[in-house]
Amino acid sequence: MATVLVNDIPVDIGDEKLNCIQAAERAGVTIPHYCWHPALSVVASCRMCLVMVGEKKPDGTVAMQPKVVPGCQTPVKDGTVIQTLDPKSTGAQQSTLESLLLNHPLDCPVCDKAGECLLQDYSFQFGKATSRMVDEKNTPPNKPNIGPNISLFTDRCIMCSRCVRFTREVAGTAELHVVQRGNHSEIDVFPGHPIDNKLASNVVDLCPVGALASNDFLYKQRVWNLKTVKSVCTGCSTGCSINLDTNKSVVYRLRPRFNPRAQGHFMCDEGRLGYHNVNSALRFTKPLERTNSGTQAIDWQQSVAKIDQSVRSAAQTDAGKIWFVLSPFLTTEEAWLLASYARSISPFCRIVSGPVPSHGVDDNYPKDRKGNPSTNPVKFTIRAEKCPNRRGIEAVVAHFQKSPATFADLLAACDRGEVAVAFVTSGYSTAFPAWGTETAERLGKAGFLIVHDMLPSALSDAAAIVIPAAAFSEKDGTYINHAGLAQTTEAGCVPQRGARTDGQIYLDLLGRRGLVRAIEIRKEIGKAVPALAALATGELGEHGVFVTARA
Repeated sequence: MATVLVNDIPVDIGDEKLNCIQAAERAGVTIPHYCWHPALSVVASCRMCLVMVGEKKPDGTVAMQPKVVPGCQTPVKDGTVIQTLDPKSTGAQQSTLESLLLNHPLDCPVCDKAGECLLQDYSFQFGKATSRMVDEKNTPPNKPNIGPNISLFTDRCIMCSRCVRFTREVAGTAELHVVQRGNHSEIDVFPGHPIDNKLASNVVDLCPVGALASNDFLYKQRVWNLKTVKSVCTGCSTGCSINLDTNKSVVYRLRPRFNPRAQGHFMCDEGRLGYHNVNSALRFTKPLERTNSGTQAIDWQQSVAKIDQSVRSAAQTDAGKIWFVLSPFLTTEEAWLLASYARSISPFCRIVSGPVPSHGVDDNYPKDRKGNPSTNPVKFTIRAEKCPNRRGIEAVVAHFQKSPATFADLLAACDRGEVAVAFVTSGYSTAFPAWGTETAERLGKAGFLIVHDMLPSALSDAAAIVIPAAAFSEKDGTYINHAGLAQTTEAGCVPQRGARTDGQIYLDLLGRRGLVRAIEIRKEIGKAVPALAALATGELGEHGVFVTARA
């Protein structure tokens, strides 16, 4: 077992290939750094991670190198000794910080990065309390809108080059580059070629200071006012792990959360900016009932009672004419509760998966110079399947619906006039709608159409009862991605204006008392469905667990 000493703390690294920064992290020691990132190449340009490194000899003595070395570029092995508290290490870090701060503006009160800025943090932890700068600062002009979603505050840049390496190595589009030389070096784009690739906003996350800013988030919130919860992106079937940042039940931004089992370190702009429908003023907030005189709002108790009455009344005649559509945007727990309700009515009620939105083909990165997928190993994929939980829904449907049925069968039955009640769940993105006018008209032929959705659509216009749906940011639950990775999502907001979560509505229909608890339902599913047995513990961990649900 290989052992490294970090400030006299032994760290077992096994056979892993680590650098000094990573080994120090294992010991709970921070080696400050700007340019290094585990998903990018090593350039050792910021010089912030300079530390004293040596080697333990067989006789027990330690031979230290005479000068500080960059921790990001120095691999460790058995017997490596790292000293971050040595005066040479701390002196080098202080000098580097002083150099970086010479021309850095005091923008902290207005900078979006304030509160999560590595320059702030490291200046406090490792820097000097005073500045010796007496000359006028070099303040190059800022470059707003270097891309549709990104602005560059040039005077804040510390030239770590993370953004440049990302566009070259991960996106493959290489829009960003370094211009000028020496003290006048700047980040810029080529004339007429803004940074507008589908992964562009990741450079904002990578920037350790506030040089690159998101136009979507710019000047909207101070980060210390935000509540952050762990969630899952619902934009496609990759199921990127994300941090959901909210304040007073308003979503302000989504950020990628590292998950080696899902997407790695990054996320696409399509998913990152796809949250705006959550804050939409057009969202349904109260149940609606369509009558001969028009549409009127009803309370929640009335809506649940009317739905239950309509379903049970139809079941007395022919339960085979009652259809439940489980949207791939439902959590696995919500799908389980609604399917359980259907089975509580009759074993002959039909349960089908909702349509799976798809757009083009899987989009792999990095790209080559012509914009085609590179022959290099794939580092990120935007899936063509634009929903988060197809596999979870299919596993639930397969458990409850032994005889195969599809959404197309429902439409055909509607055309024949053989559908008494259709309970359709939605939640589809407006960018990839599932309900065209033709589909809505066909579903409208059902004797009694119940639509559970967030926003008005052609389908909700045809419904007898519309129930407001909760957004992904408003509920706890589990999504299962294209590879069978089950991850939990946490609620960062409360449903708007007294609305209820989907799971709570289905729990009320089932007649169960109390509040819905996703973890308890998850355990119930894991014990009942062999393909989802991995959910039986309730806790899925930071990075999720793989299930055996069919693809």
